[in-house]
Amino acid sequence: MPYTNEEGGLLNNFAKEPKVYQAEPPTNSQKRTYIILGVAAAFLVGVVIFVAFSVSNGS
Repeated sequence: MPYTNEEGGLLNNFAKEPKVYQAEPPTNSQKRTYIILGVAAAFLVGVVIFVAFSVSNGS
C-alpha cells in the first residue's frame, strides 16, 4: 500500500486505484427495460401527486 511520510512523522495512506475500463453501451433489452422503468416511475409519481391533491381537497 502506498504511503507518504509528512513532517512530524505522520503517515498518509492512499487507497489502491481501481482498474479503469471502457463503459459499454446498453443493449436493446437494457434500453427497453430503462424505458419501462421510466414510464412506471412517472406513473407512480403521478398517482402519488393525485392522491395528495385528493386527500388535501377532500375535507
